[in-house]
Amino acid sequence: MTNLISVSRLKSRLENHLNNTVIVDVRFQLDDHDVGRRMYLKNHLPGAVYLDLHKDLSGRVGKHGGSHPLPDFKLFASKIGNIGIDKNTTVVIYDQGNEMFAARLWWLLETIGHERVYILEGGYNRWVEEGSEVTEKLPSLKAKKYQPVINSNRILDMHEVKEKMKTNTALLIDSRARERYLGEWEPLYSKAGHIPGAKNYFWKDVLSDDGTWRKGEALQDHFASLSKDDEIIVSCGSGISACSNILALKAAGFTNVKLYPGSFSDWISFDENEIDLEEN
Repeated sequence: MTNLISVSRLKSRLENHLNNTVIVDVRFQLDDHDVGRRMYLKNHLPGAVYLDLHKDLSGRVGKHGGSHPLPDFKLFASKIGNIGIDKNTTVVIYDQGNEMFAARLWWLLETIGHERVYILEGGYNRWVEEGSEVTEKLPSLKAKKYQPVINSNRILDMHEVKEKMKTNTALLIDSRARERYLGEWEPLYSKAGHIPGAKNYFWKDVLSDDGTWRKGEALQDHFASLSKDDEIIVSCGSGISACSNILALKAAGFTNVKLYPGSFSDWISFDENEIDLEEN
């Protein structure tokens, strides 16, 4: 998992005052949208700046596009420039633990062409468990100019997904919990089930029993039924947890992986779209 950084490695960077490193706190809670910011203001990693899932990592919700549509990429690039990130910056992202919000920011940064992006293994919890310093002090930021190079080939909309499923030219993954995939439990949306043809790969299954990211052979075994020759489309409820699966697929050597950002919440916004309750 080359996109992970350990607590000890990050501490070494900070202790040696390595320049041009920006740490981003993305803690968030879907059922209480202010929790992440409150946690950040209470204490955070030294020098960390906060980015909000709704305000910074998502766009405006409309009739279609899902409940967490992608942000406007030019506006997003402007925002990350304002917190001191340019093309030469090393970005380290952390969540409360190994959660899905860090992967969302990782995916956004990679999609606009950023290369040095890392997720802190174990997140804030691991940082504290290893006795590392936290602070309530807010960082002083020096704005920079970020020039995005947007890779739109990493993104598919509903119509493209529908066509690829119809012609059997791609494999669709649903990253939600099995109960939600099967429509047995749906806490967020007015309809339950999954997109016809989607296969269930719960995003938390890319984590080991101790909560760390699976690596090496364990990750290869997890995705053993998938072919690296196929185009793989990854979805979830609204394009957030799907990014964790994309990160894991990339680490496992899959190269033709796309995100359906609107995911199930976008799919059900079209009345004509069918919903499946059977396992594929």
